[in-house]
Amino acid sequence: MSDNYYELQIRINPEIEDVISDFFFENFSCEGVVLAEETYKDLEMVSTTEGTLRVFLAEEPNQLSMLILKQRDLLKSRGLTDEELGSWEYVLSPKKNEDWSKKWKEKWGITRVTDKIVVVPDWLEYEQKKDEVVIRLEPGCAFGTGTHQTTQLCMKAIEKYMSCGAKMADIGMGSGILAICAKKFGASYVYGCDNDETVIDVAKENALKNGAECVFELNTTDKITEKFDFVCANILHNVLAEIMGELKNIMSKGAIMVLSGILDEKKPVVLDAIKKWNMELIEEAHQDQWVALIVKRID
Repeated sequence: MSDNYYELQIRINPEIEDVISDFFFENFSCEGVVLAEETYKDLEMVSTTEGTLRVFLAEEPNQLSMLILKQRDLLKSRGLTDEELGSWEYVLSPKKNEDWSKKWKEKWGITRVTDKIVVVPDWLEYEQKKDEVVIRLEPGCAFGTGTHQTTQLCMKAIEKYMSCGAKMADIGMGSGILAICAKKFGASYVYGCDNDETVIDVAKENALKNGAECVFELNTTDKITEKFDFVCANILHNVLAEIMGELKNIMSKGAIMVLSGILDEKKPVVLDAIKKWNMELIEEAHQDQWVALIVKRID
């Protein structure tokens, strides 16, 4: 590695920080991100960097402004407003290499999603307790680190609603965390797909290190011919609404699906699609400003 690296600080809406992080991993020589840092004094928070994403790049990025503008315009075309996106103003600074690739990892810790589900960064030691489901990941390598509310809502739904022995599909699987979670909860067959070819190998590696047998491939819902008992789709709200019919088509009659990645204010968009496709809403699960909708196929 060279003596220098580059740190990009970009102003974003923290509600979509995982989506923007994923963009940098896909398009640049990105080695890690820091989402937010907080400073405390006398047990009270005195400052926070929430709203500023720090991105660590191994090389000086080419066409940075053009690619950032293009990605922001793409998200706007999918229904996100300027307020929901944040300004995306950025500062790029060269830095001396001080083992920064290890430094960003210090910001990641063990995430306890429920009393039973624990997500552990691959470099940390953790002694698994009886009846715990432990998922080991390399955070930041693809969407789905276990720290984001949308991912946690899906894992909670898997624990609550998925039957042992179910056939499970993870649509837009990213890191593969939800597929791995389902396999550890006893799914007989787990299938995951994504339209981003860069995450396929990442998901396979994560499944292998967790001893979870899953099938991952580059695919879209309109091309899937199998039927599943349980489906996870952790995607942007407007995409969920757009492909709701395709999602229903891969569900067996009586199957359960968890729809996540939905800001509470965007919930009506997805609810309208659920109603249009005649599915039964079982539960609205909330975590901070995010909501997951658990539905059942009834016809």
